[in-house]
Amino acid sequence: MSTQINTSNAPGSVGAYPHARKVGNLLFLSGIGPRAAGTSASDPQVPGLTLDKSGNFEQFDFEAQVHAVFANVKAVLEASGATLADLVDVTVFLTDMQRDFRVFNKLYAEYFKEIDPKPCRTTVEVGALPTPIAIELKCIAQIAG
Repeated sequence: MSTQINTSNAPGSVGAYPHARKVGNLLFLSGIGPRAAGTSASDPQVPGLTLDKSGNFEQFDFEAQVHAVFANVKAVLEASGATLADLVDVTVFLTDMQRDFRVFNKLYAEYFKEIDPKPCRTTVEVGALPTPIAIELKCIAQIAG
């Protein structure tokens, strides 16, 4: 048996997929970025990011994006009856590893400092993400059946 989960407390998906899907005691989160809840891919509002009319960065704050992506992940986990402590695996997609990895690693450690055991993690650099964001997380959690 599987259940799809969506929440208005996280940004809508950019395609035909749910925020999460529960299968048995595993919860699979779709890729989640830092867009503000209630915004769409066609009108993305990203904390820490301001674009000019041509789509060029006017303001960029990676830390704000990291905090926003964790807020969105927490919202989906909460809607699923889970917390950060239930995560078993996190895949991190960064658009600029050299610029952003150290900042992400520091903030990630803060989010998980009270959690033991910590989830496994993989961090990769990608050429682009589907909206003008610099980070996306793909997570798997283990929750009560």
